[in-house]
Amino acid sequence: MSQLAIIQTSPVLLDREKTIEKAVFLVSEAATNGAKLIVFTEAFIPTYPIWIWRLRPGSDWGVNEELHARLLQNAVDLDSEQLAPLFTAAKKHRGVIVCGIVERDSGLSRATLYNSVVVIGPEGKLLNRHRKLMPTNPERMVWGFGDASGLKVVDTPCGRLGTLLCWENYMPLARYALYAQGIEIYIAPTYDSGDDWIGTLRHIAREGCCWVVGSGNIIRGNDIPDDFPDKEKLYPDADEWVNSGDSVVIAPGGEIVAGPLHNEKGILYAELDIQRVAAARRCLDVAGHYARPDIFKLQINSQPQTPVEFK
Repeated sequence: MSQLAIIQTSPVLLDREKTIEKAVFLVSEAATNGAKLIVFTEAFIPTYPIWIWRLRPGSDWGVNEELHARLLQNAVDLDSEQLAPLFTAAKKHRGVIVCGIVERDSGLSRATLYNSVVVIGPEGKLLNRHRKLMPTNPERMVWGFGDASGLKVVDTPCGRLGTLLCWENYMPLARYALYAQGIEIYIAPTYDSGDDWIGTLRHIAREGCCWVVGSGNIIRGNDIPDDFPDKEKLYPDADEWVNSGDSVVIAPGGEIVAGPLHNEKGILYAELDIQRVAAARRCLDVAGHYARPDIFKLQINSQPQTPVEFK
């Protein structure tokens, strides 16, 4: 059995250092309560760009540029020591941390952002970095396209886990890539919420016969700082739930065992019995005995992609 904790809280918007401090504090709280797998939401550090759903990309140019500049300045460079406190927390508590970040590419242009999720192991080392393959709708004005170099399932003391971000989970071939690697804990950090989204996660639990962890964004009007451009127009109501969270834990087969945590900040705990995965796949194993490789076969290019090679 593995003890899971989903951290459903707001970041310190557009402040990388303070958000990391908050994350480390919450990791400590969850670990004190026995959690060995601790999950944050999509783009938690330094924030999901909530404004893209209220601003017009082509018209509200000045506000978009100002907010993007702040996001870029507070994004995470994985080649730096910026995430060191989170790595140290994982090692200190001997836990696995899954956290969504806005990642800044430091290898080429140094100005492209990615919607990424990192898996940090109990030794305090990076086990995987996955970049969102297909940003959704206005997200394409914020993030670049990821590749399949991080489309991996990794072994952890909690089980074999992998991640897909938000609407990537609607991509059947991306899901299948994880099923084919023997995923046991399927983690879906997301900005989506509501009954339709939870229905999607329940389908994945049935289809993949795995544990599904939905980790939702939660933001309230009073979480938005006073110096946020056009705050009085975009988010005038301090009590508004800009996003409702709806973090949830679903067992293999589709049963909801914890949550959804709706319009509420907190930590959602659950016990994951990994043995239930193999038992569920006795009847249905879509990448095993229920596959037809003589008819269907998926090919994945897992090489890192780059627009330039220096020789």
